[in-house]
Amino acid sequence: MRTVEDILKGSKTVAVVGLSPKPDRPSYDVARYLQARGYRIIPVNPQATEILGEKSYPSLSAVPAPVDVVDIFRRSEDVPPIVDEAVRAKAKVVWMQEGIVNEQAADAARRVGLDVVMDRCMQKEHKRLVAQGKL
Repeated sequence: MRTVEDILKGSKTVAVVGLSPKPDRPSYDVARYLQARGYRIIPVNPQATEILGEKSYPSLSAVPAPVDVVDIFRRSEDVPPIVDEAVRAKAKVVWMQEGIVNEQAADAARRVGLDVVMDRCMQKEHKRLVAQGKL
């Protein structure tokens, strides 16, 4: 398994599942931060058509472009079908944000070769590595 540093350095495209169009929501803040740092953000939200200037897709399987990281902002119990979609989409990483833990889904992702980060914030990890001079 690659380290968080390797994942952040080697990833370019992040599909954010559960990305809210509301600026006061954590998913919006994290996605805006990553977008400002050069990552391509692909919103996945069936209730939105566009978020942060990017076309929003109703599901991960509807995303037409390759995805490096699937960043999940959904309840822990909602994660397994998202991981299944990530596998079918040939994503490289499943990233479950802070407070999101699903060991069974993580194990399923690892069994097919995906890297898994769980219960950690992508924005906080990026900021930490920047502060350490590693990114």
